[in-house]
Amino acid sequence: MKTFTSDIYKFSLSSKIALSLTSLFAAAGFTWPFFASDMESARFAQYFFWVAMPFAFVLLLTQLSDRSLDAKSVALLGMLAALLAALRPLGAGAIGIEPMWFLLILAARVFGSAFGFLLGALGMLASALFTGGVGPWLTYQIFAAGVIGLLAGAFAKDLRGWWEQIYLLLIAIVSALGYGLLMNLQFWPWALGTNTQLSFIPGGEIQINVRRFISFHFLSSMAWDIPRAILTSVLVITTGPAVLAALRRTKKHAAFLTPIEFSERLS
Repeated sequence: MKTFTSDIYKFSLSSKIALSLTSLFAAAGFTWPFFASDMESARFAQYFFWVAMPFAFVLLLTQLSDRSLDAKSVALLGMLAALLAALRPLGAGAIGIEPMWFLLILAARVFGSAFGFLLGALGMLASALFTGGVGPWLTYQIFAAGVIGLLAGAFAKDLRGWWEQIYLLLIAIVSALGYGLLMNLQFWPWALGTNTQLSFIPGGEIQINVRRFISFHFLSSMAWDIPRAILTSVLVITTGPAVLAALRRTKKHAAFLTPIEFSERLS
């Protein structure tokens, strides 16, 4: 029987190139305030994400073309993205409570970082279209969710039992706090004007702007980030074993990347 060496966990060389370019432009879109010479540079920030979007699409195509994803895994990707879109509004936007993150973390844990990146990006896009939350913040949300999915599926694949639960708890906390930090980069330059000790200084020294941003972030976002971290952690701990077992059974019985063979029945 023909076998394939690639699996749903891994990035091929072409996928790594697409992901690297996606990450490069997305990182530029998040960190532009630290390198901007003036506020006029802000109008170019979205361009970084608009360049990153086609590369993210290329990543999906390369995963399909090199058989890192097949029809069954794409169907599962679509189904889980729809579930993320349905889970996100359940918190009604209250103080950062968004139940979608636990499912993204657990799915990325089972199916790997490539799958997790695509699931995070597609799930956030579907959620925005479902709730009407389309705006200049959407590209930030898409790539922040993609980064969470990427990191959640990238490390410590062999852990099981209590060690896995502890690891997932740490991932839940880091993901919830990291999402808030990345999203704060979106509006910090506009939030306070130019005359406070926490304001963005166009063309200022990087270390000064970094220090001001960190202070702004911790003073303004903990009321959102801590509840998000608590909810995500509780869901990961309480539902993690059952959801992981279900996803792993799905992965095993669906036989992803195994070619379908038809045999002739003998009468």
